[in-house]
Amino acid sequence: MDINIIFRVAGIGILVSVLCIVLKQANKEEQAQLLTLAGVVVVLIIVVQLMNQLFTTVRSVFGL
Repeated sequence: MDINIIFRVAGIGILVSVLCIVLKQANKEEQAQLLTLAGVVVVLIIVVQLMNQLFTTVRSVFGL
């Protein structure tokens, strides 16, 4: 596993949290919730792609 993936997920989390704080201070609660949801979706897409790579590697190793 590459360390860049961990940094990418952490960066997305930090960016989303900072932007949510700014939006909440501006009384934009709905936009902050949508931004949080979008951040979760982006991280889930990254995780699903990594799991796909893992399953592909396992299939090739075991010849399935």
